[in-house]
Amino acid sequence: MKNQLSFLNVALILLLNACSTEPIVSLTIPEKPLVADFPPHIVPPDVATLRIANWSELPGWIDDDVQPAFGAFLQSCTVLRNQQLWKEACVLADSLQKSDRTALRQFFEHHFKPYQVLNSNTSSDGLITGYYEPLLKGSRKLSNRYRFPLYTAPKELLIVDLSKVYPELKGIRLRGRLEGRRVVPYYTRAEIENSVSGGASHLKGYELLWVEDAVELFFLQIQGSGRIEMENGKIVRVGYQDQNGYPYKSIGKLLVERGELSLDKASMQGIKSWGRRNPEKLHELLHQNPSYVFFRELPADLSGPLGALGVPLTAGRSLAIDPRVILQGAPVYLSTTWPNSSKPLHRLMIAQDTGSAIKGGVRADFFWGFGKEAANQAGKMKQIGKMWVLMPNSYVQHVQSP
Repeated sequence: MKNQLSFLNVALILLLNACSTEPIVSLTIPEKPLVADFPPHIVPPDVATLRIANWSELPGWIDDDVQPAFGAFLQSCTVLRNQQLWKEACVLADSLQKSDRTALRQFFEHHFKPYQVLNSNTSSDGLITGYYEPLLKGSRKLSNRYRFPLYTAPKELLIVDLSKVYPELKGIRLRGRLEGRRVVPYYTRAEIENSVSGGASHLKGYELLWVEDAVELFFLQIQGSGRIEMENGKIVRVGYQDQNGYPYKSIGKLLVERGELSLDKASMQGIKSWGRRNPEKLHELLHQNPSYVFFRELPADLSGPLGALGVPLTAGRSLAIDPRVILQGAPVYLSTTWPNSSKPLHRLMIAQDTGSAIKGGVRADFFWGFGKEAANQAGKMKQIGKMWVLMPNSYVQHVQSP
């Protein structure tokens, strides 16, 4: 009992100082299917609820071309096909004629039920943001031009998972490091970056690549994956490997609170522009977000960046969600508007990613893809939207015990 209490004390200390609710995920496609039986999915009522709905409630459903989303769902099935909940749908999806749009729509209508996602207060509206795959200039060697490092996850980074002993901690992965016999929170962004400039880097030897722009690196960490163009023109793909355990803090919101930017200018583009005008204030601002992301190099032939599900994302059809609410791999119907517009955007998406800032019921991040237009749309997107998750007919809701 003493040992259990000691571990709980460690968990609580780390939770208060540096908690992360991101699940531990594999960023490679498994060679073998996952085990067939998974525990029932229970949505915490203090986070969200799912309400059974009718197809007629989904705005614009009949007009959406579901073919791209169906292709993304097939990507999900490479991971989900051996789970009992998804097995029948994935087997059937493999047998369908991919060019028959009517058959694809009927596939979803006949084999899935829509559940509207509601927030903990039963409201149906939430925030929909966007992300993309950025392109940075970089090198494998440190130089005057390329002096900002991307790091791989250090060996000293501990991941504490006590959910088997304390079920109430399920879904919480605590990061830390050893200091003598004590487990303490891992280094913050400021501690990591100040140690580099101070000449005694905490992460010396873990440099993966070097890039030329600190702000672009900061936003690469927010996006979670990207491409690095090397000096010889070669493209290296990098993706999320791990995180230091601290929650994400919005620097855009902070600039608004400080009176540096108006709310309508607090987009990615607006923050970058502010940084160019205020280089002497930039590093202090970036250090206000203690969260720090570690990367790994990915295969160059991937069709898209890898999301938390471990499959390539599909531009315009992949969605980052809170996995406490929506199961990874599930189809999600999104009803929102185009960035900075009132033009309706109704689209079937597939939940294939997560994010440290994506928490709650009606909350999602829309993956726009790669390139300048994707960056433009993602940077502007802060829309209000509604969501419906499509679950197989065999799905049974489980209510969390009080």
